[in-house]
Amino acid sequence: MAKKTIDDIDVAGKRILVRVDFNVPLDGDANITDDNRIRAALPTLWHLLEKGASLVLMSHLGRPKGTVSSGLSLGPVATELHGHLGTSVLLAPDCIGEETEELARDLKAGNVLLLENLRFHKGEEANDSAFARQLAQLGNGIYVNDAFGAAHRAHASTEGITHHCEHNVAGYLMSKELQYLQEALAEPAQPFVAILGGAKVSDKIEVIGNLLDKIDTLLIGGGMAYTFLKAQGHEIGKSLLEEESVPVAADLLQKAGSKLVLPTDCLVTQRIAAGAETRVVPVTEIPADWEGVDIGPQTRERYTAAVSEAGTVVWNGPLGVFEIDDFAAGTIAVAQALEQATWESGVVSIIGGGDTAAAVAKAGAQKRMTHISTGGGASLECLGGRVLPGVEALD
Repeated sequence: MAKKTIDDIDVAGKRILVRVDFNVPLDGDANITDDNRIRAALPTLWHLLEKGASLVLMSHLGRPKGTVSSGLSLGPVATELHGHLGTSVLLAPDCIGEETEELARDLKAGNVLLLENLRFHKGEEANDSAFARQLAQLGNGIYVNDAFGAAHRAHASTEGITHHCEHNVAGYLMSKELQYLQEALAEPAQPFVAILGGAKVSDKIEVIGNLLDKIDTLLIGGGMAYTFLKAQGHEIGKSLLEEESVPVAADLLQKAGSKLVLPTDCLVTQRIAAGAETRVVPVTEIPADWEGVDIGPQTRERYTAAVSEAGTVVWNGPLGVFEIDDFAAGTIAVAQALEQATWESGVVSIIGGGDTAAAVAKAGAQKRMTHISTGGGASLECLGGRVLPGVEALD
């Protein structure tokens, strides 16, 4: 379903409420370690400011669970955003209240006010109508959702607020995410290859079910692969296993047939730690007291060949414990092969957010991918065919 965007509304002289996703990682000294989500929002913010609007920006950070936490203040984000926008960014003391309302009323064209962490209030995640109304009062009836990473949650700032604003439209980032994750999947360039990894089969059941009729090949990796191998009757040692998902995996194997490709060899270890002893073994010969932590070289070769020959590749979930260098070779090899295929052969490469985006960045392969999503959970639900509450609520 097509949604209105910021190109469809007149914002000149208006105070625009913009839901952004500034849920960025911070180190122990409250320094931002990855500003990708801030940079991703800039095209929308620049456009609105150039058209003569003032901006009231809303975001959450971390999981303070409805209480104020100084370590989860958006102060560092305000400083970082100022450097990117080239204009001053005022941080409100709260996201609601008289002082914040006064700061919003005083905004002039070109001014930017960043509200303090939405999740300092329980009303945000509870989608409380009164809290949503207070947020809506900070603007002039125009709400822009550019927070794709939070669009799969029906919260006050993503769904509730739309009931109190006259116009509810998508920003450029939201539109771009939906274009690739919905429209591009509707008519993908062939062959269509999906890569699914990560820890749990249960997290990917809907995705596999939604993609089976559309894809040519489904490459499985990560911890979830061992539940599938168990379903085939293999012993998997101490590898990650979702016992309750074994019947589901067996059913998916039967339905998918030759489309579903599992690792044929894997890297195993007795402890998940840097410098630990490792071995490469066939998946049928995993020792009883060892566990799989990466795809093996034979599987790596097969998977890189599949993405190199694809027309479209959708990837959600790393293929091993990529955070530890010793267990990252498989994920890195596939990421680099996909980047090369994107650049040289025009493969459409769509990368799920979260750990997948981090893995691709670790491989140094992020610059040439067609699209890297800013929302891991939201992209997963899109691939699973779900309607996102924050998208459904838009005009």
